Amino acid sequence: MVPDLARARAYALDRLSHELSPRLTYHSFGHTRDDVLPAALRLAAAAGISGEAQLLLETAALYHDLGFVVQRDDHERVSIALAEAVLPGFGYTPGQREVIRDLINATRLPQTPRSFLAEILTDADLDVLGRADYWPRSDDLRAEWAAYGVRYTDHEWYQSQVDFLTSQHYFTPMARALRNAQKQVNLAGLVAELAGLDGRA
Repeated sequence: MVPDLARARAYALDRLSHELSPRLTYHSFGHTRDDVLPAALRLAAAAGISGEAQLLLETAALYHDLGFVVQRDDHERVSIALAEAVLPGFGYTPGQREVIRDLINATRLPQTPRSFLAEILTDADLDVLGRADYWPRSDDLRAEWAAYGVRYTDHEWYQSQVDFLTSQHYFTPMARALRNAQKQVNLAGLVAELAGLDGRA
């Protein structure tokens, strides 16, 4: 039996759209539906992935942040538990659920993908680092941290982002080809912001 992806998708998106805290300005409904999911499917298409592999990747992308409806810390573990609880009802086999579990777990920072599909999902999850809209999305992430009591000075924030973009690397050749150039532009902009702050100090 082929899993019912349409029902699995509807379940995840319904919960994300209704149950996420408004304080989650970065890990929002749009992060899954409009950011990670399209990025994952774009990378999969570029790699020639289709059929069951694409279905499992799409499912994992839809469920990778579902745990945020319950809690923010260790949300990946909760995402996996929620997927395990509902996906059998949508026709997913134990083997398919194991793949999905591994894909979701790979998005935990620091990312540890153990398969090519996991590399695609981890790259999709951080696709924004190499896009021109990195800056407003970075502001969304900073606002989310602040809403949960973690506040940064401008210098601390830009330094944390320089450190993160410097240490992060895309795993798949498709993501590197698509995003590395803009990521370097974004990194240079962060370094310039830091230099400007240091110059005013």
